[in-house]
Amino acid sequence: MDKVNSKEPLFEKYEELKEYLRSLKSVAVAFSSGVDSTFLLFAAKEALKENVMAITASSCSFPARELNEAIKYCKSQGIRYETFNSEELEIEGFSHNPKNRCYLCKKELFTKIKKIAEREGMNEVAEGSNLDDNGDYRPGLTAVAELGIKSPLRHIGFTKEEIRILSKHFGLPTWDKPSFACLASRFPYGDEITKKKLDMVDRAEQFLMDLGFHQLRVRIHGDVARIELAPDEMERLMDEGIRTKVYDAFKETGFIYVSLDLKGYRTGSMNETLNT
Repeated sequence: MDKVNSKEPLFEKYEELKEYLRSLKSVAVAFSSGVDSTFLLFAAKEALKENVMAITASSCSFPARELNEAIKYCKSQGIRYETFNSEELEIEGFSHNPKNRCYLCKKELFTKIKKIAEREGMNEVAEGSNLDDNGDYRPGLTAVAELGIKSPLRHIGFTKEEIRILSKHFGLPTWDKPSFACLASRFPYGDEITKKKLDMVDRAEQFLMDLGFHQLRVRIHGDVARIELAPDEMERLMDEGIRTKVYDAFKETGFIYVSLDLKGYRTGSMNETLNT
């Protein structure tokens, strides 16, 4: 579809997004298969037809399931794509998990994406942050600005809720997908990030998802796993059978203690220590 036949403000905003994307002539979308980047890639494909491509980075902080979903979506939509390895643990200082960890990662990541985009003849690189991302500590956005990466969803003023509404309208598979952030965000600032610990977090979160839990995080504090769940899913975890399964699986993964965060899931919970 090229035009949305509606005068509602949200659809008018979508048309504005497509007009902005057309003004860029050709775009390489940094694609993670998440809610925001999938919506952005969909809009870019509608606006630019063949003058769009997706670029996805593979690393130990990016679960294989997310990479596979990214490739599957591009193939299903006939979108040109490329994947590359971007191993964050090789970035100087990253494994020490400083407060600007996200800046270090995004600077490296988007530098590589820009090189691929230039090689493929793309005028611009675009990423999928939305208006809500302005309200949290996000040093990665500084790297985005420094490198001249476009942020179309923030530029037009899309919120996460609006993106989900339109994603559902267009039948995108990610419209109700849980929010995701790289696995490095599960570590307290200053705690060393290792491949082994990233794998522990990945396996633990995958186990909870396999049990049917939806929006979640497993934060790692040394040998302690702190589970964050949506409040309406906490009671289910208290079922003795499920609680025992989770405890045993986490122990097998490498955790010694397993806890439930009583406040529940929220984005950027590790940033709460920045103001203390």
